[in-house]
Amino acid sequence: MVDKLLIRAYSVGVGDCIHVTIPKARTDDADFHILIDCGTRGKAEVISLALDHLKTNLPKIDGKHRLDLLLVSHEHEDHIKGCDPAGFKDIKIDNLWMSVAMNREHPQAKFKHKLHDDVALAMRSIAERNLSLSPELQDIVSRYNIGNDGAVTALTNSLPKQNGIKPLYVHAGLAPAQLKPETLAGAAFKVLGPQENIDYYYLGKDAGNVVQTFALASTDALRSPAQAAALDASPPANISGTDFRRLRSRMMSTAFAFAEEEGEVVNNTSVILLIEWRGRRLLFVGDAEWNAAYVEGKKNFAWNVAWKKQGPELGKPVDFLKIGHHGSTNATPWNDTEDGKTTEPSTILDAILPKPKGNKKPTAFAVVSTDRTKYDPIPKSPLLLEIGNRVSNTRDYFSLLGEDRARTLPLYEEYEKPWLDKPQPWRTDIETMISGDSFVDIEIEPAAGH
Repeated sequence: MVDKLLIRAYSVGVGDCIHVTIPKARTDDADFHILIDCGTRGKAEVISLALDHLKTNLPKIDGKHRLDLLLVSHEHEDHIKGCDPAGFKDIKIDNLWMSVAMNREHPQAKFKHKLHDDVALAMRSIAERNLSLSPELQDIVSRYNIGNDGAVTALTNSLPKQNGIKPLYVHAGLAPAQLKPETLAGAAFKVLGPQENIDYYYLGKDAGNVVQTFALASTDALRSPAQAAALDASPPANISGTDFRRLRSRMMSTAFAFAEEEGEVVNNTSVILLIEWRGRRLLFVGDAEWNAAYVEGKKNFAWNVAWKKQGPELGKPVDFLKIGHHGSTNATPWNDTEDGKTTEPSTILDAILPKPKGNKKPTAFAVVSTDRTKYDPIPKSPLLLEIGNRVSNTRDYFSLLGEDRARTLPLYEEYEKPWLDKPQPWRTDIETMISGDSFVDIEIEPAAGH
């Protein structure tokens, strides 16, 4: 029987929790186990169930389940919510990798961290006011809750201590020896993003001005909750109540705009990991986003930076793609205007997932860890159909579900009905509806001759 690499994407709603098993890739000829992210936007119970199931597939050594590598792509809750030391108390983590952007001591990310801290203060101040907010704004505020800070602390402090290890903050340009765990023998890891200089590439050469502008423009939103409450109770006497409310509204709008920008920076500093195994190339991209094109010295997006700086590696086809950001339109590079024109993003997609020529069928695989959200088109169905033209594992979900079950999907008429009967890559949300399993498995065979 041919040994196969297994990618298991747990169904955790909008979130990533992905177990990769590389067969016989350890120096002792045992399987090498990787967990890529452990989070969800939903209830923590789904992560607990995923971890319980994961443990049944990890080898038990000296009373603990051995996990060779925990890779954390970035610090949003849908990727780290489950990183609770209590949930990992019976798992021995041998290696812990995180994006260099998560390193608070990294000198080339000081403006990134300052922006995060200022935005977090503003969002928590807004949360304390118990304002009536749209679902979209509520979602932005929720990204900055104290629980997310706790997960970051666990990853950077508690879990390393619990396992007697030091985290490795990874970035493009690290030497191969630094990305080769001592026990790894049968595969190679390459990091294509983020770049080490976080501030320059993902905020731009004027990163300091960006942070200062936010601080100046959002004085009210940056107040502590107690200060904000006092101002609500006793507004300034030299301005009318109507003008004061308008001013406050503009300041809040500025705060939300910068929160969106900070969220983009976090997504764009996701670890982009390439695994090479027996002639196969597997790409895991976190929530990396794309923009129209790379521009030197400006705020750039992850895919564009990787294309500019890691073109030789990114410019070759992959055998597996973890579809980014749960199928969001701006997280897999493509021509989202669908007019057929060649753009930098469409060129990237053609490089990593080329369309087969002639009568040939696609051979690559892809999976999206997702759940149809109720106010945002995640996943983006036309994007999934575009990817579906380029991969072998596709479904006509309408036929599999039937009309009655299909109609139970959130926003069916707007975001599902026009596209659900056309081939698209496997989705964790619908796969779970069909199979009842809490995960989706993809098996990768070695390339011919390997």
